Formats: sequence, structure tokens, C-alpha cells
Amino acid sequence: MPKTFEIPRTAEPLLRRQAGLLSTLQCEELGIGRETRRRLVRHLRWTSPARTVYDTDPVPLEHRVRGDLFDHAAKWRTWFALLVHGPDTIATGACALVLHGVSGLPRGFPLEVAREDRSPRLRRHGVAVVDYPPFPTVSIAGRQVARIDHAAAQAIVKLPRQNVLAVLDDLARRHRFGPVELAALHDLARRRHGAALLHKLFGLVVTRSESPAESFVRLSCHDNGVPPDDIQALIVIDGEVVARVDFIWRLPDGRWLVVEIDGVGPHSTPQALVRDAPRQNRLLASGQVIMLRFKPTDNDKPGGVGAQIAKVLTAHGWTPGRYPDAGSHIELGPPAPTR
Repeated sequence: MPKTFEIPRTAEPLLRRQAGLLSTLQCEELGIGRETRRRLVRHLRWTSPARTVYDTDPVPLEHRVRGDLFDHAAKWRTWFALLVHGPDTIATGACALVLHGVSGLPRGFPLEVAREDRSPRLRRHGVAVVDYPPFPTVSIAGRQVARIDHAAAQAIVKLPRQNVLAVLDDLARRHRFGPVELAALHDLARRRHGAALLHKLFGLVVTRSESPAESFVRLSCHDNGVPPDDIQALIVIDGEVVARVDFIWRLPDGRWLVVEIDGVGPHSTPQALVRDAPRQNRLLASGQVIMLRFKPTDNDKPGGVGAQIAKVLTAHGWTPGRYPDAGSHIELGPPAPTR
């Protein structure tokens, strides 16, 4: 295989869109013939994860350097599902949510597509062909995709609870699903098998959850009987906003328990760690704050982060009670006398 072989420049937009994947048909349209493809695979410059699909990046998916590896892997899996079953497939369920840009899905989300003619097909390479009742579609990146509300209804009944809440939070925060849209989605989902377990989650949706990890922890707190008094609360000291914290609880002695989830959202960069240190010092120096910090992976432990928070709150005599109103500033003042 000559080292001078280069993928035609006309393919670059397609490759960016499809996470580096090409179908046999697309290769033929680009002038990359069968023998050329065979040599590229034989010389380890391409791989062929399925008989009709080629990956133009020889680096294993889990080792690729990307700004957001999870986002890239989700797109790769989605396009793989579409290309495996041919150009007339429709993205549905979680695959459709990926193309709509919805976050909160698990790494191993179900791969499924539908066919325009609704003809049955066997599962290929882990990709199922589903036969949903007729649903509206939109065009994204040249493919037909289930409309976002129907895609969500198809997907959430097949996802773990924490991912369901993360998806719903993301729909509310970034995709402008208000109470009316969420109620309509709830109605769409309740007709599907497995929906009975999801009803409570619709009541937990908020627009201020800034990452899937925060949604996961918030659900763990509810499951352990310690729902946060507020999230993304602003803390003010001497008239200055010192911090915006992920979760907060009012303790009986007038102090506050603050919980931060490190490694996500605003806490995910080295610069953030430098910025977080002085604000944390100032909060703790006030004598009004007890702070706990967790990694997203801490929620994978038995009971999740909520179980660890519950132990601390129980030790301080906390009982459920929403304070303050969502979105308000919290002014730190002298502590109340200990009871």
C-alpha cells in the first residue's frame, strides 16, 4: 500500500460527521475501491468493524485523544449502527438522542435503528432493528432521525434510572423542555413497557443540573432520603458572591453542609482546581460551612454518594425541609446557638 494514499478531501466533512466511519457504498462513491480498502485494512491503516463498515482511524476507540472521548465514542457507536444496516435506516431511541446532542446516556447505551419500510431484519453486530408504531422524524446530518420527544420516549424505558434522570435534566436545561413538553413526553413514555418505574423521575427534573454526574448524585440523595435543600446555590459573604455550590443542606445549628462533585462541569479543569482552593478556604474559614467533595465514580459505590451524605446529615440531626427557595442567595452570618 503506497504511503502516499490519502482520503479524498471531499470525504472530510463526512468523516467529521460520522466519527471517522465510512460505509462500503460511501467508499465507492468516493472512488475508494474494493482492492484499495482491502490493502488499507491489511496494512492496519484502516479497520473494518463490520463487513460493510470501515473505520479510517486505526487507533482503538478507547485510546483516541479527543476533547470529549465519551462524546466521540457515542457518535461512533451511533454511526456504526446506522451504517451497519444501510442507508435507509432511521436512528431511534438512544442513537437518535446522540444525534440530537442529548447528554446523560450510559456508555453502553442500546444500539437500535428502524427501517423506512418497517421490514424485519436480524440483529447485526449488536444493532437491533426495531418496529415502533409510526413516529415523526427529522433530518440530521443527512439521515432520518426520530424526533427528539419520540426518541426520548423510546430510549428512557431501556436506560438505568440515573441515566433517565440525566437525560430528562438535559432535555429541560439545554433543549427547552418545559413543563408542557415534559408532560407530553411522560404521556409518550407511559405507553411503553417498563415506564411504570419512571413516573417518580419526571417529578425530580430540574433545569439547573449542570452535568449527568450531578443528576446521578441528586438521584442517589433522593433514594437515600436526603434530597438537597438547594442546588447550584450562590453563597454570599460580606455582600460578595464567594461561590456557587453543587448541593447544599441547612443544618439545625444554622450551618450548611456543602457538597461539590469534582471533575465535572466547572470543576473539571486544572485552572478550576486553582480557583476552587481559595473560595473553599474562605467558606470553611467562615465557620458556617461543612464541605464534602466527591468524584463522579464515588457514586458507583454501594448506596452511592447519597448514603455517605446521609451519614453526615444524620450525625448533625438534619431533617428534610426545603430551604432556601431555589435560586436564592445564601448570606452567611453568625451561627445560631447549638440546640
